[in-house]
Amino acid sequence: MIEVVEITDSDLIILEKRLDDFDDFWNFNVVKSEFENEDSCLFIAKENDEIVGFFGLKYGPFDIDIMNIVVRRDKRNKKIGSLLMEKILEIYEKSDKESITLEVSEENIPAIKLYEKYGFEKVGIRKKYYGNKDAILMKKS
Repeated sequence: MIEVVEITDSDLIILEKRLDDFDDFWNFNVVKSEFENEDSCLFIAKENDEIVGFFGLKYGPFDIDIMNIVVRRDKRNKKIGSLLMEKILEIYEKSDKESITLEVSEENIPAIKLYEKYGFEKVGIRKKYYGNKDAILMKKS
């Protein structure tokens, strides 16, 4: 069974040691700064006490920005991304925010399909957001 819970200090230490198992884009300093930011929150997905995914949200005056949503490489295609997205939308629906946004690499077709499945729409492009790759800005209101 997978549970999604707010990250703790001890989870952060574990994540630091295993971050390479998740993604090349997110480094530990970025994750740690989001953990310490009072306008942000980080959640992890745990299976048998192992971290298998995580996401970070940043609260703005009118919206929530999904900073990251990442599933451990060896756990992908097992519905963990959907579970994380459902938790994100649960948080959003309980908030007073007008919309929720995210950026995704134009090459990350599985992620784009996941976001569209949950009602996100493409609303713009951020040129060279990921180095030489453009990002698609997506939004759900």
